[in-house]
Amino acid sequence: MNLNVSREALLKPLQFVAGVVEKRNTLAILANVLLEAEGDTLTLTGTDLEVELVARVPLETPAPQAWRVTLPARKLLDLCKSLPAESQLQFSSEGERVLLTSGRSRYSLSTLPATEFPNIQTDEQASELFIPQSALLRIIDATTFAMAVQDVRYYLNGMLLELKDRQLRTVATDGHRLAMAAVNSEDPVPGVQVIVPRKGVLEMQRILEDTDSPVRLTLTTNHLRATVEQYTFTTKLVDGKFPDYERVIPRGGDKEIVADKDSLRLVLTRAAILSNEKYRGVRLTVTSGNLQVLANNPEQEEAEENLPVDYEGETLEVGFNVNYLIDVLNAIKGEQVLIKAADANSSALVRDFDDETALYVVMPMRL
Repeated sequence: MNLNVSREALLKPLQFVAGVVEKRNTLAILANVLLEAEGDTLTLTGTDLEVELVARVPLETPAPQAWRVTLPARKLLDLCKSLPAESQLQFSSEGERVLLTSGRSRYSLSTLPATEFPNIQTDEQASELFIPQSALLRIIDATTFAMAVQDVRYYLNGMLLELKDRQLRTVATDGHRLAMAAVNSEDPVPGVQVIVPRKGVLEMQRILEDTDSPVRLTLTTNHLRATVEQYTFTTKLVDGKFPDYERVIPRGGDKEIVADKDSLRLVLTRAAILSNEKYRGVRLTVTSGNLQVLANNPEQEEAEENLPVDYEGETLEVGFNVNYLIDVLNAIKGEQVLIKAADANSSALVRDFDDETALYVVMPMRL
């Protein structure tokens, strides 16, 4: 069996598939990528039993016969990356090994039986939604940063995907901040809530492109599957109940501050340098037309920044974790940011001044 494929056609799909493969595995087969050739398509599959990514690579020369083999994912990727651009790769079977030939280079790789390679079985009952890749990528990008990392509340270590009222929403929170973004659907959608694990979100984010071509989302009781032109991604879902995020969103903030987003981000970034390295707190004092940012640390160092803002009303003084505010500003795409707050003890609502499809909630700090 001889299989020919160009390095350029194989490299990017292999990078995506190998990204799913865990470096430390309890099963040796999970360190491998499954290669299946049939007709004019080479299929690559990687899994860690929680997430699975299948990539389809078109072959210039059809495979002479069906072929299934597993190869070490990391070694195969490193070899492909190190070979010269425009290289042609030839795979041939030699007993329990596969010979990879490119030009004057020859590599003998060990294999494991393809019959032992696991695949994620999804449920039969499913809800389907078609949505532009760019739209899904936008709402994921807008909320990813707020996911918890290794929180004991395991249901926070992921992202809520909610189909409701002709909308697809993404919601993420770590208990200190919350991010929510939505995109409208032309088709009616069933009322469904699922929690996608952190790794599933990050891997799905990688395969999406900023294009209007659709992604097909298939939701079952235990799995989410996303299918685009070249890739099929499947992830198990988190078995848990996401907090009632609607109750967290502040509704009565009567103090509205409008600021230039980039200027505010730079002010906060500079003040953060002299904030307490452990608590990262900064004090914001808003008066008519001005926002003052104060930071200090145990070394008695202090930072004071002033920024002109659009605000008329009573003086408001409130403390925040500066990193949380900077993360929100990095996620906002527009030029101006709107901050709504009620008082020093209430969470602040932050969003793009010109876009209401994404909003952010940041809890205050006592300083």
